[in-house]
Amino acid sequence: MKKVFVSSCLISFTLCMAQEKIIDTVYVFDNQMNRVRNFHHVTKLTSSDLEKNATNLSEVLRFQSPVYIKENGRGAVSSPSFRGTTAQQTAFVWNGININSSFLGQGDINNTGLLGYDQLDIKPGGGSVVYGSGAIGGSIHLNNTLDFNKGLKGSLYSEAGSYETFNTILRTSYSNEKLSVKFSGNYAISKNDYEVEEKNYINRNGNYYNTTFNFGLSYKLNYNNKISWQSQLFDSSQHYPVFFETTTPTKYKTQNIRSLIAWEYNKKNINNNLRLAYTEENFQYYASITEPKSSGGSGKNYIIKNDFNYFLNDKLNINIISEFQQNKGEGYLSGIKDVSRNIFSLAGLIRYFPFKKLSFETGVKKDFIEDISSPLLFSFSGKWNALKFYNIKTSFSKNFRYPSFNDLYWQPGGNINLKPETAIQLDMNHEFKINDFSLVISPFYIKIKDMIRWLPTANGYWAPINTDNVESYGSEVQIDYRKKITENHNINAQLGYSFTKSVNSDTQKQLMYVPLHKFFSNIGYEYKFMKLYIQGMWNGKTYTTSDESNNEALKSYFVLNAGISGTLLKHYSVGFKINNITNTVYETTLYYPLPMRNYNLFVNINF
Repeated sequence: MKKVFVSSCLISFTLCMAQEKIIDTVYVFDNQMNRVRNFHHVTKLTSSDLEKNATNLSEVLRFQSPVYIKENGRGAVSSPSFRGTTAQQTAFVWNGININSSFLGQGDINNTGLLGYDQLDIKPGGGSVVYGSGAIGGSIHLNNTLDFNKGLKGSLYSEAGSYETFNTILRTSYSNEKLSVKFSGNYAISKNDYEVEEKNYINRNGNYYNTTFNFGLSYKLNYNNKISWQSQLFDSSQHYPVFFETTTPTKYKTQNIRSLIAWEYNKKNINNNLRLAYTEENFQYYASITEPKSSGGSGKNYIIKNDFNYFLNDKLNINIISEFQQNKGEGYLSGIKDVSRNIFSLAGLIRYFPFKKLSFETGVKKDFIEDISSPLLFSFSGKWNALKFYNIKTSFSKNFRYPSFNDLYWQPGGNINLKPETAIQLDMNHEFKINDFSLVISPFYIKIKDMIRWLPTANGYWAPINTDNVESYGSEVQIDYRKKITENHNINAQLGYSFTKSVNSDTQKQLMYVPLHKFFSNIGYEYKFMKLYIQGMWNGKTYTTSDESNNEALKSYFVLNAGISGTLLKHYSVGFKINNITNTVYETTLYYPLPMRNYNLFVNINF
C-alpha cells in the first residue's frame, strides 16, 4: 500500500486537472448529474443510507434499489442487472468518470470501497451520450463532495458483526471560505464462514478484506475559478468459496488507483469544467492460495475530459463534452500482451426551456475508437409540468458498449472482429407529488442488438461473438413518504416495485438471472435521540438457464432486516442491526446461498 500511495500522489499532482459544478457551498465532481435529474428519475442515497447495509455495495443495491444483484456468496464475485441487461451494460461512474474495467467491461461491485463515498446515485436507463460505454441498462454513480465554511469536523463509524466481520471508517474534513479538505480511511475484514444447514452449505474459504483511502481538496482561486482534486486508493483480497473441504481454495486480489484534478471556470453565461484523470486497475487470480498467481492483469487509463456550457439566454443552453482516453493493458497468462487503444469522443447537447413548465434536451455523440467502428449515438428528452402535482419526463436514446480487452485479445478465443453492442430505448417517468407523498411510475422499453456472448467453439475453447438480440420491457414504481409529525417525531418510507420482461428475440425465453418481479421497502422512524428502520426485499422466481427450466430456477424469497440506534451525549450513537430476521434460505446465484439470520453492533462518534 505504501508504494501505491506514493505513486498515486505523484500521478495526481502531475497528471490531473478536471472538474464539475454545483452550489457555492458544496462541490460535486459529477457536474452533469444535476442536469440529468431534470429529465430522468435518479435515486440518491446518502452516507447514512449506505451505513444501513455497510457490508458491501451488493447489499445496498439489493435492499435500496430495483437493481438485481447476482452474488456468488456474500462478499464474493457480484454483478448487477438493470432492467434486464447484463453487468457489462451497467456503467459505474466515479465522480463523473466511467470506471468500468478495460478487461472485463464491467464494474466490480464488491470492490468499491463503499463507505468512502458521500452519496450514491442510481440512474436507470440509457446514458451513453453523457457517461460513455456501458450505460445501457443504467448507471451507478459513486460521488464525493467537498463542503465550504464548515470548519473542522470528523467522525468514526465502527461495526462488528457475525462471522467475525469488522468494518471501520474514519472521516475528517476542514473547510473555510476558500479551502476544503477531506480524508477518509476504511478497513473491512471478515472470516465470512456462514453456514446454511437447509442447503448443507458452508461458506468455506469465503474470507475477505479491503482497505480504502480517499482524499479530496478544493480551492477557490478567485470568484471565477476553482481547482479540485479527488483520489482513491483501494486494496482487497477475496477468497472464493469452495463446496468441499478437499477442493483447492482460490483467491482474487485487487489494487486500484483513481485520481482526478478538476478546474471549474464560471463567468456570466459561460461555465467550463476541465478534468484530467488517471485510473489504474491491478488484479491477480490464485488457483491455489498457497501458490504464486496463476493469472492477472494491469490496466492504466489516461483521461482528459472537458465540459463546456454556454447560456445564450435563460431559455437556451449549449453543452459540448469532449473526451480523450488512452487505455493500456497487459495480462498475465491470458495472452493479452501490452495492448493499447485511443478513444476520442465528442458530444453536443442543446437544452431548451420555452416555457416555465416545459423543457427539452437533445444530444448527439460520436466515439472514435481505435480499430473499432462505433455508431452515432443520440438522445431526446423532455419534461412537462402538466399539473401542480404531476409532471412527465420522457427519453428516447441510442446507447452502446464497445468490446473489452478480454473480448478482443484473450487467448485462446479473443475476437478482434467484434462489433459494439447497441441499444435503442424509450423510457418515461410519471411523477406525482402531493404534500409529503410522491409516486414515480417508469415504464421502459429496450432493444439490444449484437449482444456479445462467449460460446464454445469447434476448436474446444470458448470465444465471444455478436449473437443475441434482446428485448427488455417493463415498469418500475417507487413511492416515497417523508413526514415531520411533530418536533420530535419523523417518519420516512420508500417502497419500490419492478416488473422486467427481458427475452432473447429468437427464443422468446426470459434471460438468465432476470427476475420478473422485485419488491423492496425501507421504513424509518425517529423519536428524539432514537432511530429505527426496517428493510424488506421480495424477489420473484428467477431462471438460471436459457430454456426457463423450473428445476434449476431460484425460488421466490422474502428477506427482512431491521436496525435501531440511539444518540448519547449528542456526539455518540450506538446501534444494533438484525439481518435476515425471517431466517430465509435464499440464493441470488445457483448453489451459493446467502447468510441466514445474523447481527451487527455499531458505534458512531462525531467530533
